[in-house]
Amino acid sequence: MVILKSLVALVSVLGAAFAQSIAYTDEGITFQGIVDPVHNVTYGFVFPPTTETDEAQEFIGEIITPVVNEWVGLAFGGQMADNLLLVLWPNGDEIMYSPRWATGYVQPIVYGGPTITTISSTVNSTHWKTIFRCQNCTTWTNGDFDTNGGPVFAWVISLTAVFDPDDVNTDFNEHDDFGFWGEITSDAHSNDYDTYLTGGGSTTTVPPSSSTSTTTTTSPTSTTTTPVASATPYDYIIVGAGPGGLITADRLSEAGKSVILLERGGPSSGSTGGTDVPPWANGTNLTRFDIPGEFQAMFGTSGPTYWFCKDINTFAGCLIGGGSSINGALYWYPTDWDFSTDAGWPSSWTNHAPYTQMLMERLPSTDNPSPDGVRYLEQTMPIMQSLLDPMGFSQITLNDNVDFKDHAYGYSAYNFQGGMRYGPVATYLETASTRSNFRLETYTLVSSVARNGSTITGVQTNNTAIGPNGFIPLNPNGRVILSAGSFGTPRILFQSGIGPSDMISLVQQNAAAAPFLPPESDFIDLPVGSNVQDNPSIDLMFTHPSINAYDNWADIWDDPPAADAAQYMQAQTGVFASSSPKVNFWRALSGPDGITRYYQGTVRPGFDSVTTAYPYNASQVFSITVYLSTGTTSRGRIGLTSSALGAGALTNPWFQDPVDQTVLITGLQEIIDAVPNVPGLTLITPDNTTTLTDYVQTYPTSALGSNHWIGSCSINQVVDENTKVLNTDNLFIVDASIVPSLMTGNPQGAIMSMAEQAVAKIQALAGGP
Repeated sequence: MVILKSLVALVSVLGAAFAQSIAYTDEGITFQGIVDPVHNVTYGFVFPPTTETDEAQEFIGEIITPVVNEWVGLAFGGQMADNLLLVLWPNGDEIMYSPRWATGYVQPIVYGGPTITTISSTVNSTHWKTIFRCQNCTTWTNGDFDTNGGPVFAWVISLTAVFDPDDVNTDFNEHDDFGFWGEITSDAHSNDYDTYLTGGGSTTTVPPSSSTSTTTTTSPTSTTTTPVASATPYDYIIVGAGPGGLITADRLSEAGKSVILLERGGPSSGSTGGTDVPPWANGTNLTRFDIPGEFQAMFGTSGPTYWFCKDINTFAGCLIGGGSSINGALYWYPTDWDFSTDAGWPSSWTNHAPYTQMLMERLPSTDNPSPDGVRYLEQTMPIMQSLLDPMGFSQITLNDNVDFKDHAYGYSAYNFQGGMRYGPVATYLETASTRSNFRLETYTLVSSVARNGSTITGVQTNNTAIGPNGFIPLNPNGRVILSAGSFGTPRILFQSGIGPSDMISLVQQNAAAAPFLPPESDFIDLPVGSNVQDNPSIDLMFTHPSINAYDNWADIWDDPPAADAAQYMQAQTGVFASSSPKVNFWRALSGPDGITRYYQGTVRPGFDSVTTAYPYNASQVFSITVYLSTGTTSRGRIGLTSSALGAGALTNPWFQDPVDQTVLITGLQEIIDAVPNVPGLTLITPDNTTTLTDYVQTYPTSALGSNHWIGSCSINQVVDENTKVLNTDNLFIVDASIVPSLMTGNPQGAIMSMAEQAVAKIQALAGGP
């Protein structure tokens, strides 16, 4: 339940940017409140007369929310730490209230003092609602809020239920979204307060309009809350709005098919309705997902990371665009090897060129992303020239010669355009959104596909507003395409009775998920979750007097260099028109097993962390991250970590084959051996207290991966050459999980080319809508 850490500073800056409560009447009680327009939750309050002394520290509150919101929280001091928090959730037909307290951004503990009683409540198939009395709720340890003014309140919502709904002391995962508003308590006092405590009257007026704006991390989407008697069927149901889902949805809707795209998270860029704008960009629609230079702030330095899936134990993007909205946007056109039979692809996939060309036409790369043509923070390039040229490397424009990946280096290539993050959101989603046969639903979590034997009839979701009990059906001959990612797609398959028996057994132990499983006779045993790869990666840290480490990107969210912020605001040029990587290079090495493995280097100013016995100047640090890629032989397994159905790595995919580690150490040693060729260049990590071999062998597992997970639903093992799940009639997968082995570089370019080819094969396959 992490809310914003620096609310006081934000209030002073934003002021009137916060929505203000207005009056409305429900069940005869006149409240002051708002309706959050994103999640359609009503928050209302009424206070006793200002002359009242016995009831001075209490209020009557109201919450009305769609059932998709499993729990709702309030922070009466506007932030999480050192303020009274209140968490509410339904438990059967009753509402549970849990006052909480946190001294930091950790699991809040139960807080004693408040007394909360229900005045009225309802729980039905579409909404839950409570009107409650909260005594001793306006003051807390060393704090209070102004009951006769305009304090800022904060709300949070979660799409995931608390761990134990029966227990008011239960723990719960971090929320999915949050926002703020100005509660005009001075207008919320009523002389009828004591009457309201007995149940009020019967008059009801329209609550505050959902057009009322709140300051929130997201913005209105296409999701509605009006329950429907029967759901609309579709030709194609696509699950997941990452690169695979967006490209597939665009191409299918372009072909005239009726398409619904379901995304479990919310908006990202301003064009999708996102409003998570850095403080220095207030007054624009430039969100953190639009501004390339905010990449380094994606990992917790700027507050809550609501865009990461909370039930997957690695970085997985739960928002429109998926990983393409939060990564560094390194963008490499695929090599021929990436789609070769040696890489595990069927022969029908080897001619990727037409599909890669389609991608390039929609989304060209650039290695000079600032629209003014100037390169910024590029001090690492002269250093790498001096380091790599004597080793026999050639400097090239990397995406102009994509198959030259041995002893090649150049400026980093991105999918930025016009100084902004571009990617599939600004291209494929943009065109799909103009079509009447395309529909996007956000905050809609698909748990399973509904099956009649081998035939898929629809999908089961948490969104009861678009189908009875959350079910969305297919048209005759319709198809479901899973694009939920290397962790999300396997979990949906497990919950649909597809996969290894140990995973399905965990689903059977989950009381909520088990009823949606098909009969055991219809279970399909496939190696879902196996064959997984991710690039093992090791950081080398250096200093050089010419480097500008950019204060290690520390204040880019709330206090970047003023001149750089102003330059970007004026014309989207400068430092913020690019992310932190600046140079990339590749090298092929032969291992003792006779297999050729490639490594990729990524160079950027600044660092994640430095462990060294050497004194160093932090303003001069840069890092080289070396990834093992093509030819890597180690494999792991992902799956459900328990019957709670969280997803994670069951067997880590790094260095399972010791030859992978040996080859990577060889590559690292080559780089280290070349350091004396560069005057002023100093290696600080690893230092002289360890050997390179020990450094690699003791490297923290938490830092060893690259978050380039592929293979969990590999083609030829889980899906056929048309990406159809084996032993099903109309279930397909188009995401990184079908990729059978590591790509030569960062995978998003190859994944998007794969999606172009996959959707063409799906459309060409007979028997569809």
